[in-house]
Amino acid sequence: MTYKQTLDFLYSQLPAYHRIGKAAYKNNLDNTLALDEYFGHPHLSYKTIHIAGTNGKGSVSHMVASILQEAGCKTGLYTSPHLKDFRERIRVNGRMIPKNEVTAFIKNHKNIIEEVKPSFFEMTVAMAFDYFAREKVEVAVIEVGLGGRLDSTNIINPVLSVITNIGHDHMDLLGNSIEKVAIEKAGIIKKHVPVVIGETQTETNEVFVSRASETGSPIFFADKTFKCTLLDWDPSSNSRKYIVNNFTAKRHFNGSTPLGGDYQQRNLQTVYRVCEILKPDFKISEGNIRSGVRKVISNTGLMGRWQVIGKNPLTICDTGHNKEGLEYVIRQLKMVPSANLHMVIGFVSDKDLSQILPMLPADAHYYYTKAKVQRALDEKILRDKAEEYGLSGDCYPGVKEALKKARSVASVSDLVFVGGSSFVVAEVL
Repeated sequence: MTYKQTLDFLYSQLPAYHRIGKAAYKNNLDNTLALDEYFGHPHLSYKTIHIAGTNGKGSVSHMVASILQEAGCKTGLYTSPHLKDFRERIRVNGRMIPKNEVTAFIKNHKNIIEEVKPSFFEMTVAMAFDYFAREKVEVAVIEVGLGGRLDSTNIINPVLSVITNIGHDHMDLLGNSIEKVAIEKAGIIKKHVPVVIGETQTETNEVFVSRASETGSPIFFADKTFKCTLLDWDPSSNSRKYIVNNFTAKRHFNGSTPLGGDYQQRNLQTVYRVCEILKPDFKISEGNIRSGVRKVISNTGLMGRWQVIGKNPLTICDTGHNKEGLEYVIRQLKMVPSANLHMVIGFVSDKDLSQILPMLPADAHYYYTKAKVQRALDEKILRDKAEEYGLSGDCYPGVKEALKKARSVASVSDLVFVGGSSFVVAEVL
């Protein structure tokens, strides 16, 4: 098979959550364990760092991987979903898995795939773990796909577990309260393995402390040791300065990040706490941390986080797609000087819009659209629901068509935002 034929096979034959949603979710690890047995438990041949959370886990995963690369470690990075190319999910030292490796994996292991009938995600995790072993990585940063306890990545025994935060996402699968979601995420905490919690949250603290006590795991809350301050964001620059204070050790660190979003403040606090724990084993220096954060995009290919994709008018995209993620984005949009705001948005059909639409700015003009995935919410339904909350705009059947219209209508002093769904952002990138 060619690479394109291989991808067609993956998407057509294997249920994919990012395309069809809940129907692809499996609430057990049976298939993952069967594949792991078949491949000879490849994840045991390298150290792993496991990263979960509602928001920020992608940014934190990329930054930690970049820092490990700067420290001279051969580093695997597994993340999801991808934005432009399936191979973004599996990287070694920032380089995507080659196309021939993807096609060879499916060709050489078709029998076990037909026997086990894994989901798209289960198969991708097996591919990543096997590839990292054959590439002889020293360490792999593994981002959880959905939840934690029953996520396919949760067969590893990491040297460190990380949970960035808990928010309102996938509650139809993980539980109808923040506490229940936290219990699922806490499932990545392993016996005697330290865990970093990115944000102290009243509703979830006890869940994590209790789980860590049960497993004998040292637990660290990042924001109880580190506080990050981001300096002003300049859209003409690819860099934003920050100061991180370690108020326990009474020390501070200066650096810069190419990631402009205000929400990176909390992610940076988490990253600095993670590195404090990893320093001895991986010989991470303060210089490695600064350069790893500064070079995260070039080192790991991170995209879609408060990313400037056009100027005159200033055009920004962001993959934030749940209540908490969009709160950060909307707060920051209000801080960017502009004459008018144009919002190109689309959502997936299983999103609880009653949590999101009331937050969106009423004075913006909306360009309702939908991505080319089965889960995408019809743009006319989105418009009708948005009108109930006093939001007005027009419908566009394609994302690029909606963006083109927004940019043509906007003046050079206006601001155009693209988001609501990772799939919408993927199409403009």
